[in-house]
Amino acid sequence: MTIRLRNTLTRQLEELRPLVPGKVTMYHCGPTVYSSPHIGNFRSFLFADVLRRFVEDQGYEVTQVMNITDVGHLTMDDIEGGEDKMEAASKRTGKTAWDIAQQYTDEFRDCQKQLRVRLPHHMPRATDFIQQMGAIIADLLAKGVAYQVNGNVYFSVEKFPDYGKLSGKVLDELEAGARVAVNDEKRDPRDFALWKLDDKHQMQWDAPFPGGARGFPGWHIECSAMSMHYLGEQIDIHTGGEDNVFPHHECEIAQTEAHTHKRFVSIWMHARHLLVDNTKMSKSLGNFFTVSDILQKGYSGLELRYALIRVQYRQTLNFTLQGLDEARAAIGRVNEARKKLVRVRDGAERAGSDDLAVAVQTAQDAFTAAMSDDLNVSEALAAVFEFVAACNKAQPTQESAKAALLAFARFEDVLGCFGDEPVADATGSAPAELLELLEQRKAAKAAKNWAEADALRDRIAQAGWKIVDTPQGARLEQV
Repeated sequence: MTIRLRNTLTRQLEELRPLVPGKVTMYHCGPTVYSSPHIGNFRSFLFADVLRRFVEDQGYEVTQVMNITDVGHLTMDDIEGGEDKMEAASKRTGKTAWDIAQQYTDEFRDCQKQLRVRLPHHMPRATDFIQQMGAIIADLLAKGVAYQVNGNVYFSVEKFPDYGKLSGKVLDELEAGARVAVNDEKRDPRDFALWKLDDKHQMQWDAPFPGGARGFPGWHIECSAMSMHYLGEQIDIHTGGEDNVFPHHECEIAQTEAHTHKRFVSIWMHARHLLVDNTKMSKSLGNFFTVSDILQKGYSGLELRYALIRVQYRQTLNFTLQGLDEARAAIGRVNEARKKLVRVRDGAERAGSDDLAVAVQTAQDAFTAAMSDDLNVSEALAAVFEFVAACNKAQPTQESAKAALLAFARFEDVLGCFGDEPVADATGSAPAELLELLEQRKAAKAAKNWAEADALRDRIAQAGWKIVDTPQGARLEQV
């Protein structure tokens, strides 16, 4: 089935047509490692992960790159304002910028593991690509598209007429945004830095281009250098959060296309911001959560992943703690259905005569259609839960159980939010207090106290569980 994705550049749904048939190149703007990754960051990172998983599911060979920004990112997201986020964190903590970068890179990688992210093929650090940045800067200077003032190097926006094509900003808007920080060195307030000088900056390098002074790179040049190193001058898909559209991705396009004279990216994709309790996430409002905060509250990475991917990436997602509870229940429903199928497949539960072939095909087709429509995860999950209902109602044959489990395995491979195939134990994942009631009912039946046994059964039912008697003993299943 054709994959259609919404291209931020054209404002239209477009068919994925890789530059090289059968192979897809993806670049994803990764973390700036100056603090603990928060759940808003991971909405964007998980969207990129699901995109890769589904494109691979459809038979493409994917090469995925996600950068680590460990130098150059400013504290204000206008073109030139603020100070390097690594330097700001260093002043705040007393640690070196290098130590901070390592600390939060390690934490980010741990979060990726907790949230079951399929690791990108390459995760380069900006500080390892200074020479490649220098080669681009040297070329832009030679072409007259960049200029040097007092050792600082700026990209001349005037020399790139298409500047603004991604964000849709007109000249007046671009000038107004650039005026946030006045810089008399610039020929045009819209110009942005490629190389900067600051003798107080901890991370510095000898200029990697002729005639330059010791300094450090601007934020935008980093991604151009890393993407071209691994993926070539043109790539199929580039993603990020909606806050990356301007200025970061706008500047990436300008410097890269001025350097190569080729279209840089075929499809640009951007995830919407995350809201928490219907409000922008903010430490001052007390609704700011890191990944670690959520895990410390007793939720699993799987539950957090489900909560963060359950809505299509272009739709507003309102995150709540109640939503995490709902994620836990949803995952439980899927896995109870899978456990039943495992028992039938393995002969621990008597097989029936129901053929699930139609239900399997219907679910597979609906899932594929939803994901092919600009990664509509909400509709894909709806297809999964309709399939759960069909499996719960059926008394499947052993072969049908196998086919249904393969479908669930595919849904897990793409979404990554249900976990590995569950073990078909005798009692499922019932709470300990219900397991105790089950034991009491067993004792009541052994004593022929039928009234007590019925009362215990009713208490279990009121909690949303049912008792299933099998030759291997009684077990509990969620209703």
